Amino acid sequence: MTRGDPPLVVVAAVIRKGPWVLITQRPEGSGHAGRWEFPGGKRDPGERDLDALRRELREELGIEVTGPRMIWREDAGPLHLRFYECGYPPGQRPRALVSPQFRWVRREDLPSYDFPPADDRLVAALATDRIGRRRRRTGRSRRGRRVPSRP
Repeated sequence: MTRGDPPLVVVAAVIRKGPWVLITQRPEGSGHAGRWEFPGGKRDPGERDLDALRRELREELGIEVTGPRMIWREDAGPLHLRFYECGYPPGQRPRALVSPQFRWVRREDLPSYDFPPADDRLVAALATDRIGRRRRRTGRSRRGRRVPSRP
C-alpha cells in the first residue's frame, strides 16, 4: 500500500448467543496467524460493507448473516475496521471453512484470547458488556469509537 492508496476497509461480525460470542482463529500464512478474531475480512474494491460481510461469512463459516448493525469502528494505520453485530438464521450451523477452528466463548473470557492489537478496545468493551446491545439512549456523551444505535 502506497501513500496515495485508499484505506483498506475490513468488516467483521460480532455474533452472540446469550453470553456467548463467536470467534475464529487466523490461519497459518496470514497476518497475525494463530491469533483470534471476529469473523470477516477485507472489502473488495467497489463492494459495500454489508455485501463484503455477507460474502466473508459465507466463505469462512458457511452461514448467512441477518440484521447486521454497525457497533464499532477502529482505525489501525491503513486499516479501517468496521464491526457489525449480526445473527444468522435458525438451522444454520457455522463450520470452520477457512480458519483452523472457531469457538463460542463467554464474553467475559474474550480478553484471555490473543487478538490482534487493533481489536483490544472492542474486546474490552464486549467483555464488560459496554457495547453492542440495543439500549435506550441516555443523552450522555460516549467515549471511544462506539457507533450509537439508532432509535
